[in-house]
Amino acid sequence: MADRSDNSLTWFTVRHDGVTLPVSRGGRGRPLVLCPGLSCTQADLDELIGLLRRDHDVVAFDLRGHGSASPAERYSFDAFLSDLSAVMAALDLPSAPVLVGYSLGADLAVHYAAECSETLAGLVLIDGANPLPEPFLTDADLAEFRAMAEEGATPDVSLTAEDVFVLGLEMDVVRGGILYRYQRIDLPVHVIMSTSIAGDGAEGRAPRHNRLWRAGVERLLRERPHVSADWIDADHGLVFTHVPDIAEIIRSRLAPC
Repeated sequence: MADRSDNSLTWFTVRHDGVTLPVSRGGRGRPLVLCPGLSCTQADLDELIGLLRRDHDVVAFDLRGHGSASPAERYSFDAFLSDLSAVMAALDLPSAPVLVGYSLGADLAVHYAAECSETLAGLVLIDGANPLPEPFLTDADLAEFRAMAEEGATPDVSLTAEDVFVLGLEMDVVRGGILYRYQRIDLPVHVIMSTSIAGDGAEGRAPRHNRLWRAGVERLLRERPHVSADWIDADHGLVFTHVPDIAEIIRSRLAPC
């Protein structure tokens, strides 16, 4: 682990499983760890991180193959979960942090908390970790999803379109069984969900995906009544389009943690 400071911001690296993960820490107040999602970096979440650092000691990092993190030989849910676990193990925080995850990062947060609840004060899950009643991706969706993976490639992400495509299929399986993980978490949990994860189009996959997304959250709230929820009228890009709203919800919901 190497440390350097940039004004009030501290950077260090965590090395494990053949990868190097860049970690930043800054701000003041209660500890908070932010886990980004697939094809998303801490730089992408800079505005949200900046707002949260006004009253929180915020740790952020890049998953393998993202941002300044090194590429890896394998990209899978378990591999990304090992990245989160390695970062958490490397931290020396004054008290248990709230773990905030976006998209894939929310799913990683739930799986981590199911095994390590004693190390956390609570969870905030942004547009992820949804116990879907049925898979998002049907055979009819695969060609469109593969095309989306190819179009979504960015220089900041080392994953190939095929990596993203395979991970999308894996995430359907993960979310199909994630309710069991929630049952093992004895912490305050708050979810922030988009009303239209797939956009507001009236044709194609959007109506079905939006319906499944809401049905999954409703299922979660029925099965785990202690989980609370806020909806934001947005698509899956809500962490970029509704940053002040999300930051305020996180602040307001952390009181019980």
